[in-house]
Amino acid sequence: MARDEALSGPPLPAGKVSGPGVEQRPVTAAWAHFNFFQRMMLRWRELHPYNPVHVVRVPVALDAQRLRACIAERLESLGLTGLSVDQGRWRYRFEGGPAAVELSVLAAGDDAQGLLSRTIEREFNRPFVAAAREQPFRFIAIDEGAVFQLVLVYDHYVASGDSIARLLTHLACSLVEPDAPPAPLALASRSSGYRGTLLRHPGWVLKAVLGLPRMVADARHAWRVRHASIDDGRNAFLYLHLDAPRTRALRVAARQWGVTFNDLLTACLLQALSPMAAQRRTAARRNRLAVASILNMRRDLHPDDRDAVSPFLAAFRVSHDVPDGIALQQLAQDVQRQTSHIKRHHLYLQSLLALGVSALLWPLLTLPQRHGFYPKHFAVWAGVTSLDLNALWSAQGGVSTAGLDYLRAVPTGPLCPLVLAVTSVHDELHLGFAYRTSAFSREAVQGLAAALLRQAEALRDGLMP
Repeated sequence: MARDEALSGPPLPAGKVSGPGVEQRPVTAAWAHFNFFQRMMLRWRELHPYNPVHVVRVPVALDAQRLRACIAERLESLGLTGLSVDQGRWRYRFEGGPAAVELSVLAAGDDAQGLLSRTIEREFNRPFVAAAREQPFRFIAIDEGAVFQLVLVYDHYVASGDSIARLLTHLACSLVEPDAPPAPLALASRSSGYRGTLLRHPGWVLKAVLGLPRMVADARHAWRVRHASIDDGRNAFLYLHLDAPRTRALRVAARQWGVTFNDLLTACLLQALSPMAAQRRTAARRNRLAVASILNMRRDLHPDDRDAVSPFLAAFRVSHDVPDGIALQQLAQDVQRQTSHIKRHHLYLQSLLALGVSALLWPLLTLPQRHGFYPKHFAVWAGVTSLDLNALWSAQGGVSTAGLDYLRAVPTGPLCPLVLAVTSVHDELHLGFAYRTSAFSREAVQGLAAALLRQAEALRDGLMP
């Protein structure tokens, strides 16, 4: 039986921390304003918790007290403690001070993967406790004896996935090699948001505005997911691992077909989802299937903001009628034509404009209308979010990650009823399926995962037409 040992305890003594490899930043009490996406995340979490989960495999035996001290040291050094939120003015600040680390320890037993999946599912649906000083991070260690899984759950409005991956990797490396000074970790606790990007690129904004009518018209042709209960936000989780041969087959196909890896995965998802939405084929208007792609805008930011822990996200959608018998290559190339147009003209900024519109409408909507707003007006069946840990680890320079493994799970929120989190680690892929139980059954998602696996195997075996 798993043991659950609470290690939240009293905070460590206050004072300046100078941990190895951590870039020292002065604690600042200056307020920072939430960006568009953060504001909507705060509204979404009023409907249901919005907590992504990251997991790193640490190839050493667990020392819980040392782990807790290391977490506290990193958070304090980076200025990620004492979070105060003024939601009335849409602003926040990290006031610093000692870290009150919330850490639990579980014994893996005979079913480590099953325990991890159940833990992720539980954390999806467990809200963070409201307080004068919010604690937006929860840590869980799953003890497997010679190794352990370090789980980090976070309130999504605080951080982006790439920032959390850098933080969690840094923690893991410092635990594996405590005497070797790791590469410096640059994470800033605040930023100036999207505004600077929009002001520097008015042409991008103009193109996004001019393209809104087409986006709205396209949305009217998308087949909607049917929810058993639109106000039931409960999330469930399913995990799929693609080994090196299957992953390599996907990457080779993407190169040969002239599409990005994300385009190919989006096409795979559309093809696998199509049988679940077969009724759309007889619909007069809503006869297309739409999938969203979550995009990290960090490269578009001013250089001073690129190290911020905050999320800088945008989204765009692709749609297709996915006729019976369409070859995956053709579907991927059709997807690529849409995504390349969106990226070339920066039309992903339309998602920020749409969030602005929904923010104006939000106070006027009833609670049921808030739950149903996005499924009605932004009908997508799933979202894809990708993170390449190999690229991230290479950028950190000098960090030995040979023994590490990494998994992400990203909750659905009201925007997408299913989210596929794709994590590239070494030569393999970890796929985390988060889904709303009111929209998809576990059997349906298992079938979806099996279809993706068959696609990868067909490419590996040269059977894909």
